[in-house]
Amino acid sequence: MRIRLAILESDISYLNRISAVFNAKYTDKLEVHSFTTDKNIFQILAESRIDVFLSSDSFLIDIEKVPARCGFAYLVDSSDIESLRGVPVLCKFQKAELIYKQILNIFSENAATITGNGMSAEGKVILFTGASGGVGCSSAAAACAIYFARKGKKAVYLNLETFGKADSYFHGEGQGNFSDIIYAVKSRKANLSLKLESLIKQDATGVFFFSVSNTALDMLELKQEEIKRIIEELRSPCGFDYVILDIDIPFGREEMVLFGCCDDVVLVSDGSDIANGKTEKMIQAIEILEQQEERRYMYGISILYNRFSSRTSQKIEQTNLREAGVIKRFEAYSAEQLCAKLSEMDSFHSFE
Repeated sequence: MRIRLAILESDISYLNRISAVFNAKYTDKLEVHSFTTDKNIFQILAESRIDVFLSSDSFLIDIEKVPARCGFAYLVDSSDIESLRGVPVLCKFQKAELIYKQILNIFSENAATITGNGMSAEGKVILFTGASGGVGCSSAAAACAIYFARKGKKAVYLNLETFGKADSYFHGEGQGNFSDIIYAVKSRKANLSLKLESLIKQDATGVFFFSVSNTALDMLELKQEEIKRIIEELRSPCGFDYVILDIDIPFGREEMVLFGCCDDVVLVSDGSDIANGKTEKMIQAIEILEQQEERRYMYGISILYNRFSSRTSQKIEQTNLREAGVIKRFEAYSAEQLCAKLSEMDSFHSFE
């Protein structure tokens, strides 16, 4: 998903140059909207759901009318100016790469305010889910964890599916299981980070994981805020570079909050008519929730096609989501062999 950028600039020559550069170098990152007049600009910002709004300082912008979800800065001629009319500024006469980084900074700060994003610098969280069952979501998530472990990164596979079982893909020595984690986070009696460290196991691939809970009913007891706490503990102080989440589709306003904890969200489909149809309905629902709640759920979401068949599968048309990759169908592999094979794919490179 691209950042929606609006540029208001009366200098047509500059506006054309900067728009051309952005469209050439960052076409997969930015969706650029350019304007030379401020007529109806606030209506346009709202209707087009602009994420970052840059305006020349020749215009007097009423920042109270800028939508809450939209980051804003003035474009100025000098790099010596730090702020203007109480808002941040961006020098327009500098390298496009530097302007782009400042746009990212404006977006990230505003996105954190609007979405309550729990992201931090300690580690990266990648969530795998799907609108349809049987598309290989769990095998893709487990393979992603192996991919990063092989690169020397400290990666943990966290299966939060109601009926999921990490032990299908990984094996390791140790006592206890995820039911003990659920009890610890609910009782608040134990030091959660130490509890996680004491119960976590490590597979021969290098991936860390927790054994399946005693019963699926235990998984139903977990609340979204408790899941977020576990994730944060795994990133810091446990210090994992990558936390790979494997979850049931989180549909609903409360469940969607979990998206805010993640750096990347991967929707998995096998390209079949049924799976693609459900995925399209899921994307539509997320877009509606995003618009209703002034949150940026769609940014960071990508589609991964797994178990893709050249005969029966096809890609979803008319979607702005980034494609993470296409993994063909493999037959006659055990769960562990399949994950090992999938981890060799290039599809997970984009999440580094």
